[in-house]
Amino acid sequence: MVAPRQWVTTLLAAVAFGCLTTGMVAQSTNQNQIIALVGGQLLDGYEAPPIHHAAIVIEGNRIVAVGPASEIDIPPDAEIINTAGKTMMPGMVDAHVHIMILGHGNYADWFPWFEGNDQLVYETSAKQLLAAGVTAGVDLSAPMSSLEFRDRANANEVPGPRLLVSGPWITRYAWDFLPDELTAIVESPDEARDKAITLIDAGVDVIKTWIGITEEDMRAIKSVAAPAGVPIHCHVYEEEVVWAAIRGGCDVLQHAGSGGSVPAYSDELVQHIAMEGIPVVQTISHRIWIYPATLEFPERLYDPDILNSFPPAIRGEVLSSYTKHDFWRRSYFNNTPRQIRNSKKAARQFIEADALMAMGTDTGSPLNFHAESAWREVSALVEMGMSEIEAISASTKVSAQVLGLRDTGTIEPGKLADIIVVDGNPLFNINVLGYVTDVIKDGIIYKRNGVPTWETKSTTTSTSGR
Repeated sequence: MVAPRQWVTTLLAAVAFGCLTTGMVAQSTNQNQIIALVGGQLLDGYEAPPIHHAAIVIEGNRIVAVGPASEIDIPPDAEIINTAGKTMMPGMVDAHVHIMILGHGNYADWFPWFEGNDQLVYETSAKQLLAAGVTAGVDLSAPMSSLEFRDRANANEVPGPRLLVSGPWITRYAWDFLPDELTAIVESPDEARDKAITLIDAGVDVIKTWIGITEEDMRAIKSVAAPAGVPIHCHVYEEEVVWAAIRGGCDVLQHAGSGGSVPAYSDELVQHIAMEGIPVVQTISHRIWIYPATLEFPERLYDPDILNSFPPAIRGEVLSSYTKHDFWRRSYFNNTPRQIRNSKKAARQFIEADALMAMGTDTGSPLNFHAESAWREVSALVEMGMSEIEAISASTKVSAQVLGLRDTGTIEPGKLADIIVVDGNPLFNINVLGYVTDVIKDGIIYKRNGVPTWETKSTTTSTSGR
């Protein structure tokens, strides 16, 4: 039976006046729960026109109906979320996250602190990402303890995105301050293959290669990763490194086009990547947008919405890394001015070539807080030449496809209920993605009316003690 327009109008009026589902909703895993989001604009993840005054019906953890609200049968026992004046869209899928870091300004200080607080850090990162509208992602480098946390998050035992994880990266390069359990250092292709086998046997979802990996190393890793169905994500900047990764069998190019150490790639390389459909994840905001944004407005480091999302112990540690207000002197940003100049061309090349591009943020890197990294990356893609609808699709449907998450990334019947609501129209102003009011992951309401369900309202809104 199709719900009459009059029924939908009456229903929305009741919600607006608080007659239905008022107050903060407790997290629930009840698979018989029915939820209906009603009234807002719908972007379904495809590069297609929006559906206005739409409705989405969720039963358990699956979407069962999508369309104009006037044409959707809203079950009488559904829990209603009024989205009038807002936009409903798939949860964002971040193709490059780091749950072991939280935007701290100095890695050398952070990692010794992290080693005794890894679970607290993981949980904080996951909550911040989810509250920001990231409902799925791939973590690219963390100790093996991240695998256990992945399982907890994916089972909804702790709030967080559905996660894929790489565990330690494979590299020929060592940084003294990195924890030993973060890196799998190799000196030959045989060692690279053996490290890959160890990681695959441990249950990683992807393998990440880092600095120094040769084409021969990559071939050796590929020889065991491909039969196991484990994709390889490659940390690449310089053109010759990109070519070597491609020849060696890299599945996803990470950082290509983010400025790096080259002003631009050759047309031959860009066209090859585009024609072959090799996925590119640029991570262009993590230095070259966020750095100047912080120079222009250092007050962002003291945003109470961000600070209050940290437990007190982490809040103090992160803030202490910026107290001198001289973050531009950090070694992490030594080459950033040049990267900014390079990016003016490099970041546009793959967009102009219509390459297969997913959205990834490198979130957690210095200044790059989980609470805002996703919207900043999508905004940067628009500034570099994508249309708003292309950038939204890249951050939802395309990212999910690149990560092999076929059950999420779009809003359509049968898909998992990973949905966010943003306050405004991102097709008019992409930056409204920074105003996520509601988050549903796996059919569970994790954020309602701007309040995460794991927090009390007073904790979220209070700024006392700042």
